[in-house]
Amino acid sequence: MIDSARLKSIPTRPGCYLFKNAEGEVIYVGKAASLRSRVRSYFNAPSGQNAKVRALVANTVDFDTVVTDSELEALILENNLIKENRPKYNIQLRDDKQYPYICVTMQEPYPRVIKVRRTRKDGGIYFGPYADGKALNETLALLKKLFQYRSCDLTIPDEEDRPEPVLDRPCLEFYIKRCIAPCVRHTDRAEYLKIIDQVVLFLQGKHEDVVQGLQSEMEAAAEAMNFERAAQIRDQIASIGRVAERQKITSVKGTDGDVIALAQDESEGCVEIFHVRDGKVVGQDYYLLDAEASEPGEILSSFLQQYYERATHVPREILLQHAVDDSSVLEEWLATLRHGKVSMVVPAIGEKRRLVELVAANAQEALAQQKLRWMSDEQKTTGALLELQEALGLPALPNRIECYDISNIQGTSAVGSMVVFERGRPRNNEYRRFKIKTVEGANDFAMMAEMLQRRFRRVESDGDDESFGSLPDLMIVDGGKGQLHAAVDALHDVGRQDLPIVSLAKRLEEIFLPNRSESVLLPRTSQALYLVQRVRDEAHRFAVTYHRNVRGKQATVSQIDSVPGIGPARRKALIKTFGSVRGINAATTEEIADVPGIDGKLASAIKEHLDSPA
Repeated sequence: MIDSARLKSIPTRPGCYLFKNAEGEVIYVGKAASLRSRVRSYFNAPSGQNAKVRALVANTVDFDTVVTDSELEALILENNLIKENRPKYNIQLRDDKQYPYICVTMQEPYPRVIKVRRTRKDGGIYFGPYADGKALNETLALLKKLFQYRSCDLTIPDEEDRPEPVLDRPCLEFYIKRCIAPCVRHTDRAEYLKIIDQVVLFLQGKHEDVVQGLQSEMEAAAEAMNFERAAQIRDQIASIGRVAERQKITSVKGTDGDVIALAQDESEGCVEIFHVRDGKVVGQDYYLLDAEASEPGEILSSFLQQYYERATHVPREILLQHAVDDSSVLEEWLATLRHGKVSMVVPAIGEKRRLVELVAANAQEALAQQKLRWMSDEQKTTGALLELQEALGLPALPNRIECYDISNIQGTSAVGSMVVFERGRPRNNEYRRFKIKTVEGANDFAMMAEMLQRRFRRVESDGDDESFGSLPDLMIVDGGKGQLHAAVDALHDVGRQDLPIVSLAKRLEEIFLPNRSESVLLPRTSQALYLVQRVRDEAHRFAVTYHRNVRGKQATVSQIDSVPGIGPARRKALIKTFGSVRGINAATTEEIADVPGIDGKLASAIKEHLDSPA
């Protein structure tokens, strides 16, 4: 516990604080306008903190502070300290590699358009970073189709320094009209640089400027009776027009900025960014972050700092899905990078809000696709299974993993789910659902025990059911020690105490094992952790979906059951005749009275009940 006298001695000036664990490792770096107020807030109000902050405080035994002259300096220092220490509890971009950029090598007499891993102050023009290498490669391929610049690595000096050709004859790209061959002096430098200027304008999203320049060239070629060249430019203009039309967002005219939104699950976040210039999406990408138990505003704040620190362009407006902490300081910092004013806006209504929602939908899809790609990577899943076997001390590779979860609201409509993963991939046809039958009230432990007993008692009786007939190499129950103890007792009751079983708690992603007081904490970058999180999340999703269906059906049926005189037989007859409560409500009193067992008086009571407000 941090000494209260030491907390009182912290300066009230702006700066950064570094929390350290028992080994002296920096586990969190933060910034504050008042160091004393911010640091004391961690240790004075634990009841109001989320699970992540409580875990941080529990593991903090020491701290350091660094005073700065302003909040802006504190923000810059925080970025540097996070990069240097990579603290466990800070939100960080998932990939540790350098994201690639597109570089136009303007320092060369005949510039190239190439992919690079870092930016340099070498006179080149950079675009990026690109988190999706495939998207970057597609952009380069598109540029090569649209503009005839060189893609070779030749050193081609200025013709004023060396007028003779570098090569005796051009390569294939010249003959297929993908390059104007400066290597054989087929063109002069001024003409080549016009093409490079068009590439830069295109990458900046200024398609209209590119088209205007090309139209002037086309008209000049036609006047000179160079009709072949004019036709080439005409086709190029048409191609650029098709690209621009695909990118256009007609509902947001004149928008010029970046749009950023977030998708999140229990273990990670996915931030999607759209680059919009003059109402057109000229680029988009997504970034994964380790962000368990973090607030959306905190995630977006961390992303903004990490992304724009390495970005080659900062727009004048940034549309956000959620408000961020210290927005004024972030705007001031972004303005220093842009050398001009930057505003961050969270639109509440209108076209810009719809654009943010579109980006948020893309973020959700990107997160889902990332999970699917990871599961389909055989090398990663094999590595994850080996790592999991070693970390949990399993007797065999956990090729078949079963995970169980309970979903209920204060004990009502309680259901359980069982999902199956084999070789790290979901076996959807072997998923099973359980409606809890014997437990009254909110008792998750007893519900878990009932589900497991029913599942394993069917191993022998349901030999034809592949899901129930197969035994898992590893069982995971969603929850902490209580759920694990209930599951272990249930396995003893059915004679399956030899099966490996663990529980996974959301709070710290702790893995609890039977007869072990200490939990297992897998590294945040662990493939094994990623696998068990995916399995747990899938079990939770499957349980919640079933729970909503059951709850919805019960709520619907209760509308009829609450009518005096309606029992199971009459309810069944009504549903059979009209299909649903909505169908009954749409029927006339006379039509309801025609149902066997329903007279005119009861039909009137049914209509009156269904028509009355809830």
